[in-house]
Amino acid sequence: MRKKRVLLLSEGFGAGHTQAAYALSSSLRKLSPNLQTKVLELGSFLNPKMAPLIVSAYRKTVTSQPKLMGYVYRHQKSFNRLTTLALHRIFYTHTQNIVKQLRPDIIVCTHFIPSAVVSRLKRLDPAFKAPLITVITDYDAHATWISPEVDRYLVSTPEVKAKLRGRSVSAAKIQVTGMPVHPNFWEHPGRADILKQFTLQDMPTVLVMGGGWGMMNDEVINEALAGWRDKVQIIFCLGKNEKLLHAMRENPLYSHPNVSLIAFTREIDKLMEISDLLVTKPGGMTCSEGLAKGIPMLFYDPLPGQEEENCRYFMAAGLGEPISSLQVVDGWMKRLLYSYDEVQAERQSLLKEIDRFHPMQSAQSIIDMLE
Repeated sequence: MRKKRVLLLSEGFGAGHTQAAYALSSSLRKLSPNLQTKVLELGSFLNPKMAPLIVSAYRKTVTSQPKLMGYVYRHQKSFNRLTTLALHRIFYTHTQNIVKQLRPDIIVCTHFIPSAVVSRLKRLDPAFKAPLITVITDYDAHATWISPEVDRYLVSTPEVKAKLRGRSVSAAKIQVTGMPVHPNFWEHPGRADILKQFTLQDMPTVLVMGGGWGMMNDEVINEALAGWRDKVQIIFCLGKNEKLLHAMRENPLYSHPNVSLIAFTREIDKLMEISDLLVTKPGGMTCSEGLAKGIPMLFYDPLPGQEEENCRYFMAAGLGEPISSLQVVDGWMKRLLYSYDEVQAERQSLLKEIDRFHPMQSAQSIIDMLE
């Protein structure tokens, strides 16, 4: 008997969408050994020379012109039409060939670009039979995610479901499953082993992240955090931002036994496990991973659009706080030093309440549709 095949499609615009695809792949295989899964970043797979250039241009636009990204986000409807038409011309035939070759029993998209491409493929090809599941990897639902050809939407919260309903998506198509966080983030390995692995001290610890692109580059905030290095351990995860990593290594401020500078790593789950505070850009996946670990969060300079919506959600839920001033940073450092037991107790209390966010719900929904 042939194993059922699940094709998971993402894009390389930020690491979170692809992280969600791999998280689902891992969860699916844990739940059902009789499944085959394959994860592809559609653009990178179809055009490995052009895709990095497009992603690089997007990254530069995000960092240098955030207001432009906000404008695009607010004018999603026209952007979606233009994007779909352009992507259809670039990817349609190639995607059609991939589907014919791999013969998936179901297609899962964790980014709106492959979702739009596959939706158009379903609309124009009567022979296309595989159901399409779209996983919305933020705490908002903009127009670019929505297409009549999507058979099921998996969303993080009831609020996102309500936003889809407000855009005339049938309730029968929407399931609230939480964000598909990798199963590793739900495990709690021994603290001592992690500290030894990363050569860290057993003391109050702050983890600073800028996502896969290492966009946590605000010198004022970084220097304010490093100013507490004698009493608080600071771990800077700089992703693939080699320029920033080199600059910080050359700066005497960060040359201290309690300051660690780490390049891109796939073991963020371990670093979150032993950290007491997360300072981060409010990307949907990073926030969800922090939630799975129960770690309090401070949000740095959210980009207009999805990050602003993510920030609003976690603030309203009492799960995070924006860095509106350096006083916020100093206040948290003092909490870690003088109210550490209270911070730990709050974290343990949160961990007991987050079963509804468990990642297996998303994977189980996919398996249910296969069956």
